[in-house]
Amino acid sequence: MIELGAEVADAQRSGAATVALETTLVAHGFPGGEGLEVALEAERRVREAGALPATIGLSEAELARFASAGEEARKVGPRDIAAVSVEHGLGATTVGGTLAVCARVGIRFMGTGGIGGVHRGFAERPDVSADLGELARVQVLVVASGVKSLLDVPATLEVLETLGVPVLGWRTPTLPLFYSGAGGPPVPFTVATASEAAAIAQAHWDLGRGGLLLAQPPAESLDVGEIIEAALERAAAEDVRGQAVTPFVLAFVHRETGGESVRVNKRLIVDNAALAAEVAVAARA
Repeated sequence: MIELGAEVADAQRSGAATVALETTLVAHGFPGGEGLEVALEAERRVREAGALPATIGLSEAELARFASAGEEARKVGPRDIAAVSVEHGLGATTVGGTLAVCARVGIRFMGTGGIGGVHRGFAERPDVSADLGELARVQVLVVASGVKSLLDVPATLEVLETLGVPVLGWRTPTLPLFYSGAGGPPVPFTVATASEAAAIAQAHWDLGRGGLLLAQPPAESLDVGEIIEAALERAAAEDVRGQAVTPFVLAFVHRETGGESVRVNKRLIVDNAALAAEVAVAARA
């Protein structure tokens, strides 16, 4: 069911450093097909750092197809991979979906923008991203700028603790809030080098444990807290639910910030891909 590209297959056989990249951001993360530009730049940064990018599910030509498909492409989480594959559907992998593929093919490092988590208002409408359960199960280190800022960040950190997922702050004592590097809850551990992060990951895996989150603050911070609150209120008023909430909020924030959120989002994604590559290379040293 899973086919590796020749370059990725060679890298896996030789033990070369490989970094997985998700594809939902290509189809759903940016307006007007801009996800293709971000995906290609992320791949370039991974190669520049000495690792091989494995954009899950897609060749470069297929990336362009997903970027143009937008909402027509289904968001594929761990539960959806088998059915979409059998039906030959058009599906872009979420963080959780990408992690499921990583576990199957042996890729241990991944870069993304932000992971999913506990949605706000959980007490009234339970909604927890499949990213968390999958991260707890698979032996992959994910580099992200924390949890998606539209979520309940402190609650998500608590769930990660419950699931036994180490959260490492990249040169920061607090969890980044996706668009903002400050204001988040304290992280349990802070690391300063790629070698240190790689060593902690390996020790965690030697214990038979699952994934880790390495949280890197965005290089540029943007305070969008009030805008996100307004976006979530609008989503509730329009009965937007489940997987549709994230793209709805992203589009709302994009409009209200005059595109600044898109610029910050693009940069943090490619920076996280580059850091994931650095850690993957350090793990091979």
